[in-house]
Amino acid sequence: MRRPILKKAYTYSTAALVITLFCLLTSDLHAQRLDAIGKEKPLKVTGGIGLEQVAYFSSGLDAGRRDPYNFFLTGNLNLDLFGWAVPFSFSYTNQGRMAFSQPFNQYGLTPTYKWITGHIGYSSMNFSSYTLSGHLFNGVGVDLAPTGRFKFSAMYGRLQQAVAPDTTRPDVIPAYRRMGYGFKASYGTGRDNIDLILFRGKDDAGSIPALSPSYNLTPQENLVLGVNVSKQLFNRLIVNAEVAWSALTRDSRAENDTVAHVRFPSLGMLTKNSSTALYSAYKTGITYAANKYSVGVGYEWVAPEYKTLGAYYFTNDFENLTGNFQFRMLKDKITGGINAGVQHNNLKKDKISTMSRMVGSLNLSWVATKKLNLNFSYSNFQSYVNIKSDFDYINQVSPYQNLDTLNYTQISRNASVSMNYNIARTKEKTQMLMCNVSFMQSSDLQGGVKQATGATFYNLNTAYSMQMVPQNMSVTLGFNANRNTTMNMESFTLGPTLGLNKSLLNKKLRTSGSLSWNGSFSNGASSSKVLTGRLSGAYSIKKSHNLNLGITGLNRSGNSKTKSISELTTTLGYNYNF
Repeated sequence: MRRPILKKAYTYSTAALVITLFCLLTSDLHAQRLDAIGKEKPLKVTGGIGLEQVAYFSSGLDAGRRDPYNFFLTGNLNLDLFGWAVPFSFSYTNQGRMAFSQPFNQYGLTPTYKWITGHIGYSSMNFSSYTLSGHLFNGVGVDLAPTGRFKFSAMYGRLQQAVAPDTTRPDVIPAYRRMGYGFKASYGTGRDNIDLILFRGKDDAGSIPALSPSYNLTPQENLVLGVNVSKQLFNRLIVNAEVAWSALTRDSRAENDTVAHVRFPSLGMLTKNSSTALYSAYKTGITYAANKYSVGVGYEWVAPEYKTLGAYYFTNDFENLTGNFQFRMLKDKITGGINAGVQHNNLKKDKISTMSRMVGSLNLSWVATKKLNLNFSYSNFQSYVNIKSDFDYINQVSPYQNLDTLNYTQISRNASVSMNYNIARTKEKTQMLMCNVSFMQSSDLQGGVKQATGATFYNLNTAYSMQMVPQNMSVTLGFNANRNTTMNMESFTLGPTLGLNKSLLNKKLRTSGSLSWNGSFSNGASSSKVLTGRLSGAYSIKKSHNLNLGITGLNRSGNSKTKSISELTTTLGYNYNF
């Protein structure tokens, strides 16, 4: 009884998208520069090498949490030939691990000349979210963006390398060699644009030996057509829409059947058989932008099992409706935004479980005075899962038996308030007071009954900072506290922190130090007290040589259940860059 309703809703959604497209169509990486050849140095070499040594001492522990001594030697070399970057790197440590890398297994060249950009070797391009979406390929591509209304992009290359099965290594996942090509043709006048997209991907069934049925891997073919449209109406209304049709043959070796194939203009670029199916996806949005506010709504629908070989991962089988409202008022002293959305899956109503999600958020900023800024944010997220099976409906003796006993709802709320207050700001001294309070709560409901798995978190951060410009020094005094409640456990932690930073020797030597203490309590009883001190210094010589020294000491006093421990960690490092 539920399928006709879905079919009717799908018909209305499709009709709405077609009308939107019709109205739109009828209404008013750093690249290698070829032109730099002869103007820049043909070869540039840069890089660096660094050595870091770490000494560790502890008491009160049967075994230290790290080795008494470690060193790390790292280096990198970058060759730049007419803008073609070739980096090398290595690392070595006494922990018995050495790594060396060079990019020749994945190299790419992106030359540009005026309005032409090429892609040679390993590269990625993005046509749309439903067609080719950032998939890495090894081949060639081009972007043509001349002055005018027409633009064009195209690519061809290997999307996936063949990986043969290895019975001696079960961790090796076999894969067919996959080739692909595609293009995008665009026509635009300002905010009025239309894109026509085609993408095709195909696995080579002979690229690896025959697989046993246990691998559950088949060679696939895919042909995707897409249309993107955006249109500005009445100077303030912006409408956009994106639609794609993906014809997927899940096993190109399957036999043809007598059933009529999917109606899709494949133009001979797709092998159709009994495993071929056609899927669709689309989204549309409308935004109205005024001087002081903007409001918009969006709708997205992705068919179950929708897939494109031009994307690594794709979420399908969902319907999403969103809305947003942004505003400014009181001479832009108050700005804010409201966002809300609902999403659900199981569009065909053929799954045992159905998940629905609802989220709403509010953000406000208020410039109260020249010295005081306030910010507030709130969000509420709810996910609802119905895990009833058909047997629950069949076996119940009345409409009220086991009502909602298998319905599961998860609720999460977040709120935060922050304040920044400039006590004083002059050329010689700056003083600021900052405070942030946050709250988060999560709870689970099953059958309308609150479960014991919920949690509540409170967090407070305050800090006072003073910067003295002539002395090249800054001082910070902070206080932090947080309280967590989960099931039958309540924990509370609080403590102050004092920090000092100062530059010496014409800012060549940078020093810093901090001292912090915090106490932790569990269900009202003291669990630990931790005192931590840190000192560090960094000295630069001619911008190429850098020395750094860091010392960290920690003392944790325990109770009747835990031991008291002390730790000291010293780090000495040197870096040279050329």
